[in-house]
Amino acid sequence: MYTFPPFRRTRTLHQWDWPRIRALVVGAARQGTAVARFLARRGAWVVLNDRRPPEELAETRRGLEGLPITWALGGHPLELLEEVNVVFVSGGVPLTLPLLREARRRGLPLYSDAHLFLELAPCPVVGITGSSGKTTTTTLLGRMARAAAREDALVSGLPRRFRRVWVLGNIGPALMDFVDHLHPTDVAVVELSSFQLDLTRVSPEVAAVLNITPNHLDRHGTMEAYVEAKAHIVGHQRPQDWAVLGHESPPAWDLRHRTPARLAAFGLEAPPQAVPAVFVSNGAFVLRDMRGEEHRLFPVEKVALPGEHNLRNVAAAALMAALMGLHPEHMLAGLEGFRGVPHRLEPVLEHNGVVWYDDSIATTPERAMVALRAFRGRPIVLLAGGKDKNLPWEDWAHLVRHMVEHLVVFGPAASKIQAALDKTRGPGPRTVEVCTGLQEAVEKAARLARPGAVVLLSPGATSFDEFPNYEVRGQRFREWARQAVERIQAEQALRGGV
Repeated sequence: MYTFPPFRRTRTLHQWDWPRIRALVVGAARQGTAVARFLARRGAWVVLNDRRPPEELAETRRGLEGLPITWALGGHPLELLEEVNVVFVSGGVPLTLPLLREARRRGLPLYSDAHLFLELAPCPVVGITGSSGKTTTTTLLGRMARAAAREDALVSGLPRRFRRVWVLGNIGPALMDFVDHLHPTDVAVVELSSFQLDLTRVSPEVAAVLNITPNHLDRHGTMEAYVEAKAHIVGHQRPQDWAVLGHESPPAWDLRHRTPARLAAFGLEAPPQAVPAVFVSNGAFVLRDMRGEEHRLFPVEKVALPGEHNLRNVAAAALMAALMGLHPEHMLAGLEGFRGVPHRLEPVLEHNGVVWYDDSIATTPERAMVALRAFRGRPIVLLAGGKDKNLPWEDWAHLVRHMVEHLVVFGPAASKIQAALDKTRGPGPRTVEVCTGLQEAVEKAARLARPGAVVLLSPGATSFDEFPNYEVRGQRFREWARQAVERIQAEQALRGGV
């Protein structure tokens, strides 16, 4: 069996002198309130600042009642910097905010919740980032690790790999709400966004960059700045750590030059460099260990998730699992029964030979292209649109011209999508429908789809034109899809009766 060096915490716990901390926390959303709560409970002096007025934050304030937190609401005045010595920034707050620019000018340190978590977590951490696939890979690796922890718990007299497995980060509850529950013999599997990594100067023991494609340019400004944010996950590692990179994504693979850690790679093909890796060969996932020996892990047919991109996600999870000391049976136990995470190419309805898929998480054209390729060779009715993130649509338009039978566009991004399509040559789509919102788009799609077709919501843009987040958009999509199908059924029955 393959072996890797023991998986353990390599960082030294940072010591904060909490009573001397005078912290400004900017942004009273999930991350900011968790940081403020954590700091206040340790005796730090905390100001929690948000541009929203008090009446919009009544529920949030009730959740922090009784804690010594000063609230500064309704704006971001520069006077807030007068008495502070550190600033914590919630992920959704733009770093171009004048308050934050002034903080930097004054030399005040700016941190994210992820930075604080990585400094204080007493157990080893596996951090996962990428433009797509983060949540699927994080969830899958967590399932694999928990399978190993369950097995260890049943075997008496032998040391356990992990006392407990925590799956945290951008995937769910805020990081800082869990620091006090972690034990040195636990492991934390953490999804990290570019927003969190932007202000992070600490790296995990195992850090994965799955892929990098254009995303969040409305926040980062340039592709170079976006890549720089992602690079922080591996840039502060130690030589005994592991950097896990998707070698089939050139920007991610280029980060091998930015880390002092040991290198490991994953992809559908074997990597070009002789490093530990997981890839696909002869219908199975194969692990190449540190000695260059290859080990068959499990058959590709065990993966129930659609699309080549999900094979890469599985390869990444299996590689990190091996680095954590897990065996193929643990990987397979985590994989079996795993049909994905909600709103990520999730089948939500099947009727009259038409299957409806919710891929509301696809908030970039590049991610929507990945979804389209998962249904190559099938008639596709595609719903695309929402609020654009200032990303290019030309490559997307070229793929749509060659893969989509009917295109339904909606929301503010519709005009930009149409312009990109007009500049592109190709045989399709047969029809292009323009709708004001998603509900109208769903109704159009239901009437266009014929038996054997796929109706795919893979918007390529954010949900913020109509919905607070992609989850709500996906939920509405499935509700409206069922309603549209039932309406058409009723109309057909009525016509049949007449």
